[in-house]
Parts: sequence; structure tokens; C-alpha cells
Amino acid sequence: MQARKLMISVFFLLLTVSGLARALDVQPYTAQALQQAQSAGKPVAVHFHADWCSTCKAQEQAFNSLRGDPQLQGITLLVANYDKERELKQAMNVRSQSVVVVFKGSKETARIGGETKPEKIKAALVTAL
Repeated sequence: MQARKLMISVFFLLLTVSGLARALDVQPYTAQALQQAQSAGKPVAVHFHADWCSTCKAQEQAFNSLRGDPQLQGITLLVANYDKERELKQAMNVRSQSVVVVFKGSKETARIGGETKPEKIKAALVTAL
């Protein structure tokens, strides 16, 4: 009986932790991932990140702090290399690094640039829900 209670407790703990771990799904950008999310009408954001950019690094920390936020369940954040994704920058009219463009499907719902405060980044992300 004790073993069963322990197994049930562990099961629910794992279920909770796995759900929180995936609240904000951060992935490297691929055109296919963006196209699939947009075609399915899902919430997706693109972060134009540059390795040399201190603001981008601060944004990365903010995104990491938001990963477990249950309010961001189902949102995918695609991290695009600002220096390499020239066509994507042109298509999204992005002119500087540290820009985050948020979509619900293919409709843009928010755009922020240079923001590093987790609460403001979160506010932009929830517009896609």
C-alpha cells in the first residue's frame, strides 16, 4: 500500500514538472518550425539573437526564467541567428538584433525590441494566446 502511494506521488510530481518544463518551448529557428506553427495557428515568437549582443544575452536569461511559467503553456520561441537569417529579417522587417516578433498563427500580435524585463517580455508573448 505504501509503495502504491509513493508511486502515485512520484507520477503526479513528474507530470507537474514535465508540464512546467515545457511551458515556454525554446528552440533554434528553422523555417520549417515557423511554417508548421503558423500553419497550425499556434502561438510562436521569433527572437533575433546575436552572440555578440549583450542585450540579447540578457533577453536569453529572461526567456530562461519564463520557461516554467504555466501562463506561457503552448508558446514556442524560435531563436534566429541575427547575423545569418538575412531573408527572414527582410521578410519580417527586422533591422536590429534583440527584436522579438510574436505571432498567433501567421498574424503578428506583438513586436518588442531591446526589452530585457521578463514581465514585459511575458506581456508580449501572451498576446499570441
